[in-house]
Amino acid sequence: MRTMKLAFLLPLFLSFNLRAQKLVEFPSADGVIISANLYQISDTLPYIILCHQAGFSRGEYNETARKFTKFMYNAFAIDLRSGSEVNGVKNETAARAKEKNKPTSYLDSEQDIVAAIDYAYAKTKKKVVLVGSSYSASLCLKIAAKNNKVRAVIGFSPGEYFVKSLNVKEAIANIPVPVFVASSKEEAPALARLMADVKAPTKTIFCPASKGDHGSKALWKSNQNSHEYWLAVLMFMRSVK
Repeated sequence: MRTMKLAFLLPLFLSFNLRAQKLVEFPSADGVIISANLYQISDTLPYIILCHQAGFSRGEYNETARKFTKFMYNAFAIDLRSGSEVNGVKNETAARAKEKNKPTSYLDSEQDIVAAIDYAYAKTKKKVVLVGSSYSASLCLKIAAKNNKVRAVIGFSPGEYFVKSLNVKEAIANIPVPVFVASSKEEAPALARLMADVKAPTKTIFCPASKGDHGSKALWKSNQNSHEYWLAVLMFMRSVK
């Protein structure tokens, strides 16, 4: 049993020949240029797309992006047009959208995630895994319900963040791919209600033993429960085919 557990945890600690992080840019549907940090292992591996929470940028994943590559995916942290700055990284997509007088609501960011899916899929012709944080977690779940280029979704603190413009619970009821969602302990009851009708082939809902954190900040070392979240994500990724 101990041998199994060690083998199970090994991917998080192996060292891969990870190419240096680089900035890439590509257009959204309405012409706004999206900025993203690329953490690449191999030209042939699929992509895991990392989406930030409200008021943030791709810098939300400065600490965690390389850990996601340990699942044998290239990681791709994107700036969505609804956001600002975090960890010293300014949201370049949001700045460009404002310069062009394009709308920058939460829901307007959906086209940016779709553009990232198309960009990543075109590289390898392999389905992507979406990782969302707060409002973008809800968007990732919504997109996965209909986009056949998505292999699985990992969502941190999804919720009904769109007032009257979108009913998330209805939009995500029929997701055809594996889903993992997590929240803080305080958010857990609302998350359970949101996910109650989801009929995904695999549905994992995770809540930490104690406080936890909102969004993908739950994975940061500053969160005392981060190891619990990472272990739960690892267990889920083992099941993604």
